[in-house]
Amino acid sequence: MITRKIRFSSQTTAFYFNASFSALKELVPQKTTVIITDENIFSVHQKRFKGWNTIVLKAGEEYKIQATVDSVIAQLIEMKADRNWTLVGVGGGVITDLTGYIASIYMRGISFGFVPTTVLAMVDAAIGGKNGIDVGVYKNMVGVIRQPQFLLYDTSFLKTLLDADWCTGFAEIIKHAAIKDAPMFKELEESAIINFQRKAPALQKLIQRNALLKTKVVQLDEFELNQRKLLNFGHTLGHAIENQYQLMHGEAVAIGMCFATRLSEELLGFKGAGRLVKVIDRYGLPVQADYDKDKVFKVLSSDKKREDDAINFILLQRIGKGVIEKVKLKQLYKFL
Repeated sequence: MITRKIRFSSQTTAFYFNASFSALKELVPQKTTVIITDENIFSVHQKRFKGWNTIVLKAGEEYKIQATVDSVIAQLIEMKADRNWTLVGVGGGVITDLTGYIASIYMRGISFGFVPTTVLAMVDAAIGGKNGIDVGVYKNMVGVIRQPQFLLYDTSFLKTLLDADWCTGFAEIIKHAAIKDAPMFKELEESAIINFQRKAPALQKLIQRNALLKTKVVQLDEFELNQRKLLNFGHTLGHAIENQYQLMHGEAVAIGMCFATRLSEELLGFKGAGRLVKVIDRYGLPVQADYDKDKVFKVLSSDKKREDDAINFILLQRIGKGVIEKVKLKQLYKFL
């Protein structure tokens, strides 16, 4: 097990890479810990949860809503959970978002940690302290920024993922490479998902590299006042279409990256569009989509990143160099 401790503004978060789920007993007391997971994870890994207080939720983004939060809080009250208890989210991005949010508001805040079980959660969703819920088609409209006590990485959970789940996770890896890591982008060009599925050391190295890349960005700008905005590459259009069209997160982000790439060509003279689109396609992700322009623009123009009549859009100067540009809403509408 590789341990890295990262200091944020009000919390030091321990990252346990190449770990085993069984090590959780060493991190938190079973008696005063509640694991939050979903039906899919619980049905496949039920034996792992023996002896733990466990709340099992329905699986899917459509349940990342206030009604689910209310249900979990009611169960915590029934368990007589107090401020000394800990919540541990075991699952993908939906579970980590919900767990972090509930822990942040229950009794005005209790400790929490994550055991991410998808590629997407391991490299992105579980990292950085953003915890929240959706409101209708509006992604993550309500939430907080609060760091977990720890993240425990057990890649054996990935063995049960469907191919589509692997692809959606690699959308975030491609995003990181595009905005911050040109050498990693070149490695992705020369490899394929199957290589990482078959070679555990390569996969663990890639996951750790991405987790630490995102962590470094968050450390420098925890509350998204400046450089953390770069992590939204592909997410502005992505979030506007994800819930409306029932897309997987990575699918929506992939389409959003392709759109942002076209904007980068037009506004900044970006020359790497062909390379980026090719990599996105290589990792089994969509590069275009048909959608209702006006319906999507309505959601997009309500995005949290909007400021007056413009949106802070993440564009590319070159592969490995993302930039923040204010783009007028009227200009965006023309490109949709």
